Amino acid sequence: MTEHLNPYALPATTHSYLARSAESLSDAIAATDVPSRYAFAHVAALRAAAALLAARARPAPARRRPQKNAWVLLAEVAPELGEWATFFAAGAAKRAAAEAGSTRAVSEREADDLVRDADRFLGVVEQSLGLVPHAPLRAVQVPQARVIPPRREVSRSA
Repeated sequence: MTEHLNPYALPATTHSYLARSAESLSDAIAATDVPSRYAFAHVAALRAAAALLAARARPAPARRRPQKNAWVLLAEVAPELGEWATFFAAGAAKRAAAEAGSTRAVSEREADDLVRDADRFLGVVEQSLGLVPHAPLRAVQVPQARVIPPRREVSRSA
C-alpha cells in the first residue's frame, strides 16, 4: 500500500537526499572510469532510498532494535519498492569493490545499466513521494557500432 504524502510537507532531509541523489547521478554520467560510474550510480540509488525513508520511516522503540541496512528498511517501509531494494542490495558488494578501486568488479555495460536503473529508481521514489519525477537522464547510452556509409563515386560526365 502506497502512503499518500503531501509533497509540500516533506522533511527538508528528504529534499536534501533527492538533490544529492541527482548529484550522484550526474557524477556517474561524468565519470570516465567504470568503477566510479558504478559506485556513483549505486550511491545515487542509496540516497533516493534515504529520501523515501526520511519521509516515511517511523523510529522503532529503542530497546532491542536490530541493525538494518537501507535496503531492508526500504522493503519494510515501502513494500511496493521491495524488488528495487532487492536489486540494489545485490549490487552493494560490487559497489564496495568498485570504491576500493577494483577495475574488474564491474563491466562497462553493468555500470551503464546501473546508471539507467538508478535514474529510473529516483523517478519512482519522487513519484511515490507525490513529486513530479525528474526528466530521465539520456547521457548514458550503450555503445553501438558506428556505421560508416560507403563512398559514392562521383560521375564527372555532366
